[in-house]
Amino acid sequence: MPNPVSHFFAYVSRLRWIKRWGLMRNAIEENVATHSWEVATLAHALAIIRNRHFDGRVNVDRIAAAALYHDATEVITGDMPTPVKYHSQVMREAFGDIEHKAEAELLALLPPDLRDDFSPYLQESRQSAEDRELIKAADRLSAWLKCQAEVRAGNREFEPAEKQIRQRLEQEGLPEVVYFMKVFAPSYEEPLDNLLG
Repeated sequence: MPNPVSHFFAYVSRLRWIKRWGLMRNAIEENVATHSWEVATLAHALAIIRNRHFDGRVNVDRIAAAALYHDATEVITGDMPTPVKYHSQVMREAFGDIEHKAEAELLALLPPDLRDDFSPYLQESRQSAEDRELIKAADRLSAWLKCQAEVRAGNREFEPAEKQIRQRLEQEGLPEVVYFMKVFAPSYEEPLDNLLG
């Protein structure tokens, strides 16, 4: 019996057309697919750092895969800017409900026998608190790096966001984030010729 056709990956691949930071003037355009890749690499790194330096026991591969899909629902909802999304408790609850419905719609695009396999990656509620913490930290770290790049490109519109996100990262004080910011983040300011030694 032939398998039914699934539109899941064709649909998710359209994340590359969804622009981020829509309410701000961008010197460097960013789309959700690019952002998701960066968050996955950062989450993977944070998980390894936690395990290696801070006695963690997290599954780095699971965290990286979940991070790849962390904004997959935006293929349905679009990118909702953080100031709008968190404007009020009513807005946060409404958007949370929309996100849950979008998760269900995406899962429904998969063949029935694969839905349980993908569910832990597409449904945030199926992830452990520790996995969610590292993915959220990587998401915030990615946003901070984007803001820094914009400021370096002369776009002062990102200065307040850069300061706010950095303060939030420092307040949360996750040791693996502090480690990343000391060891890896300074290199983001270097020109290409300096990166290869």
